[in-house]
Amino acid sequence: MNPLTTFLLFVLTALAEIVGCYLPYLYLSKGKSAWLLLPAALSLALFAWLLSLHPTAAGRVYAAYGGVYIAVAIVWLWLVDGIRPTGWDLLGAGVALCGMAIIMFAPRAA
Repeated sequence: MNPLTTFLLFVLTALAEIVGCYLPYLYLSKGKSAWLLLPAALSLALFAWLLSLHPTAAGRVYAAYGGVYIAVAIVWLWLVDGIRPTGWDLLGAGVALCGMAIIMFAPRAA
């Protein structure tokens, strides 16, 4: 899998996880409809399936995915929560993405 495809798959995976957790948050904390739990469950199932599409060891995928999740969560903070990320937020996300790249794309023996 090429690096761009890997990265985009991680972004979709992160969005599925965030939506799957954000909808129950709205129900539990903001008094929104319990019906939000149904799409939340579907989104979390999608999240698990998307993680399974990576052709490498699960532990490596989970570790690298965390870096992309952090960056997507910072974008979510801005676009959904309406809070502009600080320079520190962006630096942290950048460091996490560097870690993801090292984990996923480092040369390995065949």
